[in-house]
Amino acid sequence: GFGHTLGNSLRRTLLSSIPGAAITQVNFDDAIHEFDVIEGVYEDVTDILLNLKDVVVRLDSDEPAVLRLDAQGPGEVTAGQFSQTADVEVLSGDLVIATLSQNGRIGMEVTIEKGRGYLSAEGNKVSTAVGQIPVDSIFSPVRRVSFEVEPTRVEQSTDFDRLTLEIETDGSMSPREALASAGGTLRNLIQLVEEMSEEPQSLELTEVVTGTAGSPDLELGIEDLELSERPNNCLKRAQIHTIGELILKSEADLLSITNFGQKSLDEIIEKLDERGHQLALKD
Repeated sequence: GFGHTLGNSLRRTLLSSIPGAAITQVNFDDAIHEFDVIEGVYEDVTDILLNLKDVVVRLDSDEPAVLRLDAQGPGEVTAGQFSQTADVEVLSGDLVIATLSQNGRIGMEVTIEKGRGYLSAEGNKVSTAVGQIPVDSIFSPVRRVSFEVEPTRVEQSTDFDRLTLEIETDGSMSPREALASAGGTLRNLIQLVEEMSEEPQSLELTEVVTGTAGSPDLELGIEDLELSERPNNCLKRAQIHTIGELILKSEADLLSITNFGQKSLDEIIEKLDERGHQLALKD
């Protein structure tokens, strides 16, 4: 009966350690920092950066790639308008990045890189060049994982588990591919234990994530939980802005927030569970 052991291990690995690609930097023709406003564009640069964070891409090269976008108003600017290369495919072509007025114009170049988990804009800040703006990057292609364990019978034995996994990805990788990658990562880690020796062993982390393994999304805003309006607004009023800040709170802490009820609490518990997190235990 190792269903729960295997299910938890696979879920955490799927949420934290599957490689993917994302936009890490952007250079605007007419803006030099995130608080700028581009004439003829309804969104400010901060809003455009938030939209760029949601662009789903597939990168077939280990080297960074640069895509160019030029658009003239009026109308919406979508991710599908990026100039694509042989190594890069934009999968969320209908995603709206900005809206232009009659005489509006926008031009930008974005850098796309491979990575794992989540990296904040501060972590992507590798250059102090004027006009190069780092972006929060969600590299993981896995959006949600849940599993169910049921008792099952094999011939005369009744102490076996049936493990059912439900995996949702962003389309840049299939659930089957993500599961295979997670299995490979766990296999390499277990192999270190199997070959245990007195000498320290190292593992080349081409298969295993470094740094924030198990919790790459703690710096993500609570908006990424896709909560309904009431719990989302209640958390913001309580100055809880990231997933990391949220999991430091207990159920009692949340229920003490004005207008925050059991229904909102149940929703948050479910959303955190999908990402492999839980609220703090009461002191």
